[in-house]
Amino acid sequence: MPTRAERVYSALRADILAGRLRPGDRLPFTELSAQYGASMGVVREALTRLAAEGLVEAQPQYGFRVTPVSAEDLRDLTEARCAIETLVLRQAFAHGGVEWETRVVATHHRLQRTPQMAPDDPERLSDEWLAAHRAFHTALLDGCPNRRLRAVAASLHDAAELYRSWSVSLTQERRDIPGEHRALLDAVVAGDADAGVAALTAHIRRTTATLIAGAELSDAAPA
Repeated sequence: MPTRAERVYSALRADILAGRLRPGDRLPFTELSAQYGASMGVVREALTRLAAEGLVEAQPQYGFRVTPVSAEDLRDLTEARCAIETLVLRQAFAHGGVEWETRVVATHHRLQRTPQMAPDDPERLSDEWLAAHRAFHTALLDGCPNRRLRAVAASLHDAAELYRSWSVSLTQERRDIPGEHRALLDAVVAGDADAGVAALTAHIRRTTATLIAGAELSDAAPA
């Protein structure tokens, strides 16, 4: 059974990734303690874990805030994801085997069957879809035997969720996201590492191109 600290961490993380807490939002301990029904010590522990994942950041004398977003940061994040995630994916193709392929197929099936938008807010990704999307991308890379590389890749993917959630209306209009996921699945089923790497690279870069073209992102790095 999860501890109170684990529950607060999970709730805060879900609120950030779903866009209920926006990039740059302050995270005052008193308000969060009341909102999540936890002590300030528990809230601090949760925020410290989220800071290690890059979803929030600590500011001297000001406490914590949700990590801000910028065009420069998104470009840097994109290059890092393309370098790391494609490396991990190649190792997954080399070492994953049938069990890995089975997990990818199963998580893709769940993702495909999960409504993408929240039923009470058509401008927000549903929590269930976000969880299914993360599970699919995690499964893609889980065939890699190097756990440290997998951890780095997971952290980068989580950082990208801030951008995805923040500008979801743009991505819905300009992309065939289910088709991009299908291309990744097809490559895994075919055992084609080159096609998989190409599909993943295109998938990551399309997010960046769409957001920079359509969102009001500053070129300044987060301050």
